[in-house]
Amino acid sequence: MSKFITAAEVAEELNVSMSCAYKIVQNLNEELRKMGFFTVSGKVNRKFFEKKFMYEGE
Repeated sequence: MSKFITAAEVAEELNVSMSCAYKIVQNLNEELRKMGFFTVSGKVNRKFFEKKFMYEGE
């Protein structure tokens, strides 16, 4: 499993449109940048995504 989740995976996981998924990824990446982290466009750290959406992880 990759350390990053793509916008397509976010859309599938949350059952939202791709445009909504990209906005979610952008918002999460903006939050990470404010915390001093580097980000990758169209992808977000999987653990951060799971934390923000209250997933316990598997």
